[in-house]
Amino acid sequence: MTSSQLPCGVRIRGTGSCVPERVLTNHDLSKMVDTSDEWIVQRTGIRERRICDPAREGTFTMSRDALARALDAAKMKGSDLDLIIVGTVTGEMACPSVATRVGAALGAVPAAAFDIAAACCGFVYAINLADTLIRAGRFRAVGVVGAEALSTITDWADRGTSILFGDAAGAAVLVRDPDPRIGCLYQTMGADGSAWESLYIPRHERDIPEKDRANPITLGNLRMNGKEVFRFAVNKFREVMEDALTQAGLDSQSVGQIICHQSNVRIIEAARERLALPPEKLYINIDKYGNTSAGSVGLCLDELWRAGKIEPERPFVMVAFGGGLTWASGVWRV
Repeated sequence: MTSSQLPCGVRIRGTGSCVPERVLTNHDLSKMVDTSDEWIVQRTGIRERRICDPAREGTFTMSRDALARALDAAKMKGSDLDLIIVGTVTGEMACPSVATRVGAALGAVPAAAFDIAAACCGFVYAINLADTLIRAGRFRAVGVVGAEALSTITDWADRGTSILFGDAAGAAVLVRDPDPRIGCLYQTMGADGSAWESLYIPRHERDIPEKDRANPITLGNLRMNGKEVFRFAVNKFREVMEDALTQAGLDSQSVGQIICHQSNVRIIEAARERLALPPEKLYINIDKYGNTSAGSVGLCLDELWRAGKIEPERPFVMVAFGGGLTWASGVWRV
């Protein structure tokens, strides 16, 4: 079904984001583990990241503040929402969900609210789902958040993972619009659970596969096979981007901004070169924030939106890939 055959469109009314105040630089990390600024920059492109103060910040507070800013940008109130979706794997509690707490804090009761766990794809999964639910006629105004406090599940004694991650949240407010030509023009979401051991967060010893028993990272913290994830991400990024552009009838000239999950600058640049994408169209902010998992795409979207770089005349693309293993894309027109 083409967009012109759909009963309504979906408008992004506003965006918002939130990052902690504390900045952890590569120099700071070099005092904690055997590493250096040069080593980290060469391998990841990261120079610094933001880290929550556990006494007053976390996934909930960042999600709340990011969505509050999106509502303010949309000139709406929490009570205008009838659904809130939060993509995260670092919620403070299994129950209640982060989304329900955010709803209560922003006066969105009795809006429906739930979390989804799709790791780095959390925001793209959530915004794709919100677009579909609005077009189906079930909801009229949805708050979408991608947020992670990865500092709470990072083993800071492990050089392989501690250099990568930071904390952030990004949000958007979507509303029903009579113009069916705007909103998500094409989307895909996928997963391959057979490769889950490449990136996971075990809570119990029984969760750890035999081949990873020697891994020194402590229980409750993120474990990653960097080489396997790198190979998956480069190939999947290219595959998903090619599919999105082809299905939407776009090419590197007609597409606007490409908002990619900020996993590693080497992954992003490798995929960009294979797809022959102009550097100015592939947004990068990993140098300032690190890999913020579900927070990264929403954070990028907010920075681009507020800078006026999301153009109405050119569709933009969101792409993510991460633990699960999962992947997702969305081609949007505003």
